[in-house]
Amino acid sequence: MSEANATDRRGELPAEVRGPMQLGARESVASHAVELTTNIIIDVAGIRALKPDYEHLYHATGNTLPFALQDWHLTWCAHFLNRNPQIRDQPLFHVLRDSAAECVAIVPLILTRRRLGPLKLATVGLIGADPGLTEIRNPLVKPGYECLTVRAVHQSLARIREWDWIQWSGISAAMAEALARETAPQWYRTNADYILDLPPSWDEFRAGLKHNVRESLRHCYNSLRRDGHTFELVVARERAEVQQALQRFFELHELRANMASGTRHPNWFGSQSLRDFLCDVCDSLAAGDAVRVFQLRIGTEIVAARIGFVVADSLYLYYSGFAPAWARYSVMTTTMAEALKYAIANGLTTANLSLTGEQSKLRWRPRLVQFHSALVHREFLSSRIACSAYRVAMSGNGAPARLLKSLFWPHRDWN
Repeated sequence: MSEANATDRRGELPAEVRGPMQLGARESVASHAVELTTNIIIDVAGIRALKPDYEHLYHATGNTLPFALQDWHLTWCAHFLNRNPQIRDQPLFHVLRDSAAECVAIVPLILTRRRLGPLKLATVGLIGADPGLTEIRNPLVKPGYECLTVRAVHQSLARIREWDWIQWSGISAAMAEALARETAPQWYRTNADYILDLPPSWDEFRAGLKHNVRESLRHCYNSLRRDGHTFELVVARERAEVQQALQRFFELHELRANMASGTRHPNWFGSQSLRDFLCDVCDSLAAGDAVRVFQLRIGTEIVAARIGFVVADSLYLYYSGFAPAWARYSVMTTTMAEALKYAIANGLTTANLSLTGEQSKLRWRPRLVQFHSALVHREFLSSRIACSAYRVAMSGNGAPARLLKSLFWPHRDWN
């Protein structure tokens, strides 16, 4: 969606948020009394103007997630806001500043209105309600300001009518603790994220692996060599290179999803709109040198690929794909090993293996970091009933749950 379209929706907002909202939140942080003001950003132009604040918070929070970057948020809004006439989305980004005007938090919220027949439903959630692309939705909050941030967000929402609940999806342990202190959350899911701490050398990293994993790596390399194959790791980094590499990635990702044997993996990029989003967000991030597409080339053929994002001193390993004809050589394991070698050689200190605890990730002996999700409803009977029905829809598989899902999740146009 164009910036103009996003901005033109200003008149459809409740009167309480037609313009910046200033609210106070006061607490002792690190033995100092702190008072914050909250500014609500309601259009894409306002989000774009936050660039200095985003960059400040990247450093203040130690952020290593691509999904918290301004480029990700802007691209998401451009592609996914208001794709269905039954669903009306509106940015409701909360920006918190202390008395010295330092930005201490950006909470990227989206207000979503749905029609359920004659009924209306309005919910608030962190940006990234897409089919699996935005894997972790934790906001940017300076350490020590979590409680103040939660309190300020809920104070501002209390002044906005026509919303039923806020969905805090994929927040850190510190934010979850603050949410439990400041509100009455209904927890519904915990996701595990897997992170490797990288030593200064590959030899040191390899020595810390289990014997069977070291043997598996040796087999990957030896099997190619034994059959007369030589490989090369090709890393796409420049914008034009990244766009070319993504086209082959889409092919390999689909081939992996269509394999008849082995672990089943969905094709996350089966629709053109999702492929367009990934191409655009990677183009924006590659302009800041934050993208690496790791490609394993055997002869003249790219047989495996994995997307990586370099944020601060960390490599986030995103989706992958490979050609099933080369599966017997475990080319995905070789690609992973080569990507980790690359990260170590370039001085990166961590590699994020992303969510889900597949054996292919656990074998590397990562540490676990948990992200939590909860609902907090308004204290109105209608909101409590709607939120309870939503929880049934999320957790159930029977006929009542399927009916509720069809109401709560009218089909978005992802094609």
